[in-house]
Amino acid sequence: MAKIGFIGASGLMGHGMARNLLAKGHSLLLTVHRNAERVADLVGAGAVRVAHPAELAAACDMVFICVTGSPEVEAVVAGPKGLLSAARPGLLIVDCSTSEPDSTARLRAQAAAQGVSLIDAPLARSAVEAEAGRLNVMVGADAAGFAAIEPVLRAFAENIFHVGQAGAGHTLKLLNNFIAQTICTATAEAFAVGQRAGVDLRQLVTLVSAGAVNSGLFQAMAKTLDGDMTGLKFELDNARKDVRYYTHLAEGLAVPTVVGEAVHQSLTLACALGHGRSYVPSLVEAQEQLSGARIVARGADGKPAGPTAP
Repeated sequence: MAKIGFIGASGLMGHGMARNLLAKGHSLLLTVHRNAERVADLVGAGAVRVAHPAELAAACDMVFICVTGSPEVEAVVAGPKGLLSAARPGLLIVDCSTSEPDSTARLRAQAAAQGVSLIDAPLARSAVEAEAGRLNVMVGADAAGFAAIEPVLRAFAENIFHVGQAGAGHTLKLLNNFIAQTICTATAEAFAVGQRAGVDLRQLVTLVSAGAVNSGLFQAMAKTLDGDMTGLKFELDNARKDVRYYTHLAEGLAVPTVVGEAVHQSLTLACALGHGRSYVPSLVEAQEQLSGARIVARGADGKPAGPTAP
């Protein structure tokens, strides 16, 4: 069993990952930037809380990072009291965040200069699967790096994909999230147009559900018709950030990304309308504000009739 450090255990994804690492017998040290109450159960189960990432680097064989994005990753790896300030040669840093490939490449070079390996291993699926130990992980690493981390990833992952050399994991994650947010954005827009045109949106759901256009993401968005805004538990602010990273990637490659920019601006607009801390299905609420459509089932108080983001 490895001695593992974890940064981000108070997050929606990180908590489940950390809990499963403990359950599989690994020793776990963690840092908490905020929401300490979210890790109380982990500490009760044997995790040790330390003050700074540097303490993880000094004590652990491997450190997992699961934070919001590249600025946060840069801070905990290369910032004051970050991992590299106390890292020993041979330390493995595994970034499970959705990060920008260029940023990851710079951090990887800094780490390598100290004999430290930084591996990108971003995630797919949701917090529900994280708690169940059934995440999908896409790993960008050489053969030796992948072999070193795969047994540990098995603690919280159902499917592990070795997708290529260093950087390939973060790149594929951005492609995946762009496709996902395109589906969600297009569905919200179609609901608004359909409602304004006077058709029964439930008939649209029935039609799509029986054909090739159907997907789990479409079904998550369809739940908004019943007032359930929790079909996809992923904050719009994070979705906006991920698609921005995707458009940055495309821009750096001189590849036109007309659809990507449209999706990014749709997400940005929804966040500007006040839905940034809500889950992605609130794209439908943004469309209601923009178009005057009435899509989401609401109670007498005017709020969605079903569950919403906390």
